[in-house]
Amino acid sequence: MKRTLGLSFAALAAVALFAGLVHAVLVATGVSEPAATTVYGPTSRRLWATTSGALALVGVLVGGLALVRSVRRLGHGGRRGAIVALVTGPIAAVNGGLVLALATGGPGSGNGVVGGAGALVLGLIGMTFGGLALRRSRRIA
Repeated sequence: MKRTLGLSFAALAAVALFAGLVHAVLVATGVSEPAATTVYGPTSRRLWATTSGALALVGVLVGGLALVRSVRRLGHGGRRGAIVALVTGPIAAVNGGLVLALATGGPGSGNGVVGGAGALVLGLIGMTFGGLALRRSRRIA
């Protein structure tokens, strides 16, 4: 019971930290003000941001698994997963940054700024996980 409660609080803290980082990126890029008119449905930039976000999420998940494997010292130490995270993370972060750089409006404008900011943050987290896992796998081997 205590472990479940602790994991729930850790997940809640991680979500709050992620939301805070995404908001900070939106404020830093100057696109944090909501749009005057809301665009509904998928647009090309929203799809670009969503694809970048999905790629970043893959990088975070694979990098996290590689980091766990490098700590457990099983198999190859998560080296392949670390390399995948180190490749997908920068691609997603750059695409998220490009979405934000090309955006002309804030959230709701159809430019995909929230997805771009999320992809930027998740891409950086995936790169960090991949780098840590790669460093630990080198130390093991």
